[in-house]
Amino acid sequence: MSEDGRAAVRVRFAPSPTGYLHVGNARVALANWLFARRHGGAFVLRLDDTDTTRCKPEYEAAIEEDLRWLGLAWDEGPIRQRDRLAAYAAAAERLKNAGRLYPCWESEEELAFKRNQRLKRGLAPIYDRAALAMTEDQRARAFASGRPPYWRFRLSAGETAWDDLVLGRRAVKLPAVSDPVLIRADGTPLYTFASVVDDLEMGITHIIRGEDHITNSGVQRDIMAALGADPEAIRLAHLPLLVGSEGEPLSKRIGSLSLRALRADGIEPAALGAYLARLGTPDDLAPADLATLAAGFDLGRISHSPGRFDAAQLLALNRKVLHATPFDAVRDRLPEGATEAFWLAVRGNLDLVREARHWWEVVSGTIVPPPLEGEGGYLRAAVAVLPPEPWDGATAKAWAAALAAATGRKGRALWRPLRLALTGEEHGPDMAALLPLIGRDRVVSRLNLAAGAAP
Repeated sequence: MSEDGRAAVRVRFAPSPTGYLHVGNARVALANWLFARRHGGAFVLRLDDTDTTRCKPEYEAAIEEDLRWLGLAWDEGPIRQRDRLAAYAAAAERLKNAGRLYPCWESEEELAFKRNQRLKRGLAPIYDRAALAMTEDQRARAFASGRPPYWRFRLSAGETAWDDLVLGRRAVKLPAVSDPVLIRADGTPLYTFASVVDDLEMGITHIIRGEDHITNSGVQRDIMAALGADPEAIRLAHLPLLVGSEGEPLSKRIGSLSLRALRADGIEPAALGAYLARLGTPDDLAPADLATLAAGFDLGRISHSPGRFDAAQLLALNRKVLHATPFDAVRDRLPEGATEAFWLAVRGNLDLVREARHWWEVVSGTIVPPPLEGEGGYLRAAVAVLPPEPWDGATAKAWAAALAAATGRKGRALWRPLRLALTGEEHGPDMAALLPLIGRDRVVSRLNLAAGAAP
């Protein structure tokens, strides 16, 4: 308990290991983690893995790896729902005894036919509760047939409402929803049911998840009440879903937006974390570590509108993160032999760490300058006034001053031919930092090569 007598904050992230985490999952995980840290609470990792045909061990491992990559350490778990089947069976018996869980035998084909018939009559395509109308004799004969039933939860009449920590007052009219199937014919529980049992038994105080779960939340509040719990004891927060930069559904691009794909593309975890934490809020999209993000995290600042996930914004933030990243944090991802001086020289011009390889080739490899028509005499003059080594950060300024005195050039007219001859690029890192890395021998060789190709 906290000092004011309220239960200490306990949140959970409960993905299903049926695929890789994508940015939508990551945003939910991050929101839960930041909320827990902001309030001194616990972050529980729980795996919804009761669907044994779709859940895979490799996806479980990937989920844990992705969360660690983002820096989201969990306080408890991973808790696997497949290890808690006895708890679900016990809760199901309680609902059966209370008359809230009832057996059904309709096939998928029969249910589809019923839905179509209701639609033709202008009615909502919800379950008609035909199984509840079965007589005791009909039910006994159904059980005796050997065909196992699946079990539906009988929803209450009326509506259930709550004050959402993101969206404000929300309500679900339960009669407009089909009685949900909680137990499959093979006896395994569905997420809707297992999640409620887990949340109650694990003392979860806040459920933070996507807006697409609002109806599910209403149903689960009703299940909680049927199990004898107070639905108000668990606060709800629903994050608006993410869309693309033009407002398009993100689902069509979700494969390319898996955390694995983003990591392979070179996105830094610090950039993705800062981006997702502030997406849909009035806060600036600026680099920030997790501790800073947690200190300022407030569910009430998240917009009610869908968050626009813009890859260009994420890349711009990635660039800012790299600009402040120390050498030791990237040493193992740089080309062999790359030094701290090299990293400090080039990091301000990188969107992704892998782009450093090009600049390493510029300073330590062999490049062929582009033809510089009409610049041969100027480049030979540049060689003539090139200072002797050793070189340092002041060498470029001294060279420029000598070259300006010899040729009368200045500014862009002075530096553009030199940059092109020495790096092959119009733009790039500060030449003052690059020159000592390239070294006098390479500079002379490249200037002469460029001069020979540009009489």
